[in-house]
Amino acid sequence: MSYRNALSAATALCMITAGGAMAETITIATVNNGDMIRMQGYTDDFTAKTGHEVEWVTLEENVLRQRVTTDITTKGGQFDIMTIGMYETPIWGKNGWLVPLDNLSAEYNADDILPAMKGGLSADGVMYAAPFYGESSMIMYRKDLMEAAGMEMPDAPSWAFVAKAARAMTDKDNEVYGICLRGKAGWGEGGAFITAMSNSFGARWFDEEWNAQFDSREWSDTLHFFVNMMNDAGPPGYATNGFNENLSLFQQGKCGMWIDATVAASFVTNPDDSEVADKVGFALAPDNGLGVRANWLWAWALAIPAGTQKVEAATQFIEWATSTGYIDLVAANEGWANVPPGARTSLYENANYQDVPFAKMTLESILSADPNNSTVDPSPYVGVQFAAIPEFAGIATDVSQEFSAVYAGQQTIEEALEKAQALTTDAMEAAGY
Repeated sequence: MSYRNALSAATALCMITAGGAMAETITIATVNNGDMIRMQGYTDDFTAKTGHEVEWVTLEENVLRQRVTTDITTKGGQFDIMTIGMYETPIWGKNGWLVPLDNLSAEYNADDILPAMKGGLSADGVMYAAPFYGESSMIMYRKDLMEAAGMEMPDAPSWAFVAKAARAMTDKDNEVYGICLRGKAGWGEGGAFITAMSNSFGARWFDEEWNAQFDSREWSDTLHFFVNMMNDAGPPGYATNGFNENLSLFQQGKCGMWIDATVAASFVTNPDDSEVADKVGFALAPDNGLGVRANWLWAWALAIPAGTQKVEAATQFIEWATSTGYIDLVAANEGWANVPPGARTSLYENANYQDVPFAKMTLESILSADPNNSTVDPSPYVGVQFAAIPEFAGIATDVSQEFSAVYAGQQTIEEALEKAQALTTDAMEAAGY
């Protein structure tokens, strides 16, 4: 064989994947959260093992939700893999918009996925998305500021304690705020937080007949408590702060407490990124004495839209990115504290991970969130920080905008709740509930 022919043969061979199929370039839409950014840095490992190349479309959370929803409903075909969550997955799976993940390899071991995650990403017993990481929410707090305030954080605090501690830790002259919470509009941003909080105050989105409940005392109590606490102890401009904005504030040492996704624990304790890495403690999300805590349940997961022509390559990527092998890869390079949490049972059985300071609290928070019984009074929907019905995303986005207008001082709580009641009632009646 001539040198030229040998070179051509070698080039052709490089285009063949390990499974014998032609190498593909797959396009993945994802959110700009830290774990997803980290995953992109390891893509060369996937390419080396499979031959497939990856193009990333990385978007802010609200924009990602809009883009993937538009693409899936219009059959746009822009993406081979979408990063979605527990709200979209069962609905889209039932609609036939996602490829079932029912042919994953034995080595992948889908039975190792935490039941709460697998159940939330399934419809009729079929998994339609694989969790890259799972989360609940919990309190991350500055132990030094808590001690300076003369207070001690319980493992399971009340909202009354949290509000008192927030005010005690606030030092606005030095830009230290007792508590940082999401106020940003968007059903999965500020909408997710206030819904989870409202559960602990006895509120719910709908009664058992699907009637909107924003005219209730419980919703009024939730918003008044939230706004009063944030006005006294929160950072200026909190109406536009979401996950990433509050993460930055906490890492800069400007927050006494932050109640948000458990996945953030690795970012606030990483000394390369956080100025307060050695001062962080953890506690369960607060309750209000009614038997329900203000923690949610979520997974950022990878799903394959039914319109892609690259199912095999996309499936290979999902197996790579959500496997125990990927966890080991990150652990070997960046330490166990930085692996994607909350998705696999085996991670929490691993002695190396059990030494991570937030591992136990994360698992306890995940296991305590019950999407089938998320409210004090019975409700007709499944979901903790959302109601798993197709209409919810649009309704909740509008409601969250009304609430953010309150946080920004543009309208009263009473005005916002009246608008929320009206728009939710109209939307539900139009949908035939």
